[in-house]
Amino acid sequence: MRSTLLLFSGLFLLSIDAPIQAQQLGEAVRSDLERLTNTVGVSGYETSVGTYVYEQLAKYHPQRDSMGNITVTFGSGAPHRLVAAPIDEPGYVVSKIEGDGYLRVQRLPQAGLPPHYNELQNAQPMTVGTRDGKMISAVTAGLSIHLQPGRTNPPDPDDIDNLYVDMGAQTSEEVLRSGVDVLSPIAAERHLLAVGATQWSGTAVGDRFGAAVLMQLARSLQGAPLHGTTTLAFVVQQWTGSRGLTRVVQESHPDEVIYIGRPRTSANAKVEPTAALGSGVWTYTSSTGSADLDPSLQQELERAGTELHRGAAAPFIVRGYGAAAALPSRTIHLGVPLLWPTTAGETLDERDLAQLLRMFFRYLHVEPMTVASRTSLPLQYDALPQRPSVAPSTESLVKTLSLTYGISGHEVMTHDAIKQLLPPWAHPETDASGNLILRLGSASAGAGVLFMAHMDELGFRVREVLPDGTLDLENKGGGSPAFYWGHPAVIHTSTGMRGGVVMLPSDYDTAQFHFPTDFRIAAKLHVGAANAQGVADLGIRVGDTVTIPKRYLSLQGKRVSIRSLDDRVGCAALLRAVWMLGPTFKRNVTFVWSTREELGLEGASEYAATAAKDGRVPATVFALDTFVSSDSPVESKRFADAQLGKGFVIRSIDNSNIVPWKDVRKLQALAQQHKIAVQYGITGGGNDGSAFQRYGSTDVALSWPLRYAHSPAELIDLRDLEALAEITSTLALNW
Repeated sequence: MRSTLLLFSGLFLLSIDAPIQAQQLGEAVRSDLERLTNTVGVSGYETSVGTYVYEQLAKYHPQRDSMGNITVTFGSGAPHRLVAAPIDEPGYVVSKIEGDGYLRVQRLPQAGLPPHYNELQNAQPMTVGTRDGKMISAVTAGLSIHLQPGRTNPPDPDDIDNLYVDMGAQTSEEVLRSGVDVLSPIAAERHLLAVGATQWSGTAVGDRFGAAVLMQLARSLQGAPLHGTTTLAFVVQQWTGSRGLTRVVQESHPDEVIYIGRPRTSANAKVEPTAALGSGVWTYTSSTGSADLDPSLQQELERAGTELHRGAAAPFIVRGYGAAAALPSRTIHLGVPLLWPTTAGETLDERDLAQLLRMFFRYLHVEPMTVASRTSLPLQYDALPQRPSVAPSTESLVKTLSLTYGISGHEVMTHDAIKQLLPPWAHPETDASGNLILRLGSASAGAGVLFMAHMDELGFRVREVLPDGTLDLENKGGGSPAFYWGHPAVIHTSTGMRGGVVMLPSDYDTAQFHFPTDFRIAAKLHVGAANAQGVADLGIRVGDTVTIPKRYLSLQGKRVSIRSLDDRVGCAALLRAVWMLGPTFKRNVTFVWSTREELGLEGASEYAATAAKDGRVPATVFALDTFVSSDSPVESKRFADAQLGKGFVIRSIDNSNIVPWKDVRKLQALAQQHKIAVQYGITGGGNDGSAFQRYGSTDVALSWPLRYAHSPAELIDLRDLEALAEITSTLALNW
């Protein structure tokens, strides 16, 4: 595999016992930011985040109250200064477990999030908490584009009634055995991604930067000559009524409160859109609750550090039940600019954190320190898999292939991985279209059949570098923009992978905004550059490809999820069948791994035309491709209702082909004879085999059931892959 992302090259977690050196300061903050952001802490379920904070600051004798707030105090006497930051994030909690194993959810907070928060979670990898505090993998259900034509009222993806979480479980009992229960927290799977030279992107980074700053302050305040008392507070349940902060303020009676955290929006207070990354530290006020605060604290902070930019936001004390906490007149809300807040692509700039830290050091009379700059390194590819000497398992094949990247027209990584995974005795060739071809037997052995699966996946191509440093993207394939916009991405350059974010329109957080239904609508990519030269300095060029990062998730039972199972499952089944047939196989059979299927069966069409010209048209083509299944609570069961775990599928009818009914029955009988689980049905989309029909071939499409096609949450049952590989080898021997 070449796909593992090296997100924090060269960085390490600074030991709390090590002296704080200027060159280490940046590394410590970044390591904290990574750990804090990558640790799930839904409001009310912040235990894991709090444990990390508590353990890292143990030598400073932190206190943790019954709610989960963590405080650490330095100095003594008056004045008493409270510096607070939240450690929670928005998410969901399990509200019901359906009999078929799906989870229903309620949002935390139950109100107060952007209008499209739910839709941006559709068809995404998630993580679910268990009763013993572990986190296990899941995905959210999403509509498959192939099944929507003809539907006049598809489910509204913003409606929480249409939000289902899929752990791969098949019964409620299986869910409970996993440790998941009603009240289990659920949040987006995330891995903080380096973007450009100074930026970081990922779910909840805007909820954790304040805690990363406080942790560095704690390490710096120990032993420093302080005037008065300074308490650092890592507070919980900020999203759900500021309950943690309210308790800490109520119990400590501070003379001064400095809150570090994201600005919130409300009906009468919207965050200023002019807060550009890299612009420095911001202070937020609103028309309610802050007009009477003493401006002297802001003036003192500015004298100590840098100019504070002023912005509008809702009060940081979220009004819950009962009276709001009484804040001292010396109170201020500090923050840094955030792009696309409360999305998976939320992004901040570490230069702003550096300014915030320097201001605090000077204000608290701690020796000023220089925050080290980050060396911008490309994310790394893994090496190609080594050629196996014995037959790999079907799961290892599909995992290896799925973790490679290769959008339509740029399938070289997948091509090379497949070539490496073939048996040592196999000698494939590559044609002018990039199709990988393996011929077995000889023409004299019979009329010949062909098996084909496509190597490409959805993605984008850099069409233009714009003057403002963003990239104009050309879509390669079809899918819902809501599954990709506002999410981290990787750019595949000649020197490695770079991080980016698929941009959202400026009005994405308004009720009037709606995601387009056409995936071909142009998208743009943010790569952390200020201009075209900055893009060039990152090694990014026109023609480079862009994909959403991938992780292989093992779910309950035999189910797995990763983007590009369409059609890496078909590719893996062909590989497995070749290994099963062995080097002495004599029949005339051809295996083809094709290119550019998602662009309109282009690789298959070119191969078919060449085969016709050379007089090598196969009598039958078995195209191995997805059976887009309605085995999901958000889909209509009217058609495409092949069930996961019930065997391979004869893709009898799709938009490109109708398999002769006699061949459906013949194939069904052959599967039953060899005790291979089989299903059959109708679905949407086209298959590579249909490109051969005009030349006289019969297209018999073979499939497996796939949930959430063309999304980051594609999900299969490995038993269906096993059945697909078995029927492929059986057909090679018997058709």
